Order: sequence, then structure tokens, then C-alpha cells
Amino acid sequence: MLKVTITLEEDILQFVDQYAHGNRSAYINTLLAEHRRQILAAEMIAALKQDAEDPEYQAEIAAWDSVVGDGINARE
Repeated sequence: MLKVTITLEEDILQFVDQYAHGNRSAYINTLLAEHRRQILAAEMIAALKQDAEDPEYQAEIAAWDSVVGDGINARE
């Protein structure tokens, strides 16, 4: 874990103190971890939407879908 110094506006510090229950670092870490999770989720959704709109990608998926079941449950 790294130790850093940050500057907060007074009203922000009061807010943190109101909800941190004595552990500012843990509270701020929790907030930032959740914010990071939200950003990564949004980026993943954007990438999936981009793939869904990409004709080349969709053609590749269709090609894989057509062969994915080959040989499964095949009877001789």
C-alpha cells in the first residue's frame, strides 16, 4: 500500500468524515474502487456494443457459430 497526500475542499472532507466512521483511507479506497468498477463496466459495455455493430466481427462470430457444434454427439 502506498501513502499519498491529497488536498480536499472543506465540505468534501466534512462529507468524508460523516461517512468514514473514523477511517478516511478505507472509505476513500472503497469509493474509488467502486468508481473504477463502474468505469470498467461502462468501457466493457461500450466495447461489446462496438463489436455488435461491426459487420466483420459479426461475420466471424457467425462463421464460428456454424462450426462450433461439429462433431458433438455425432454418431457413426
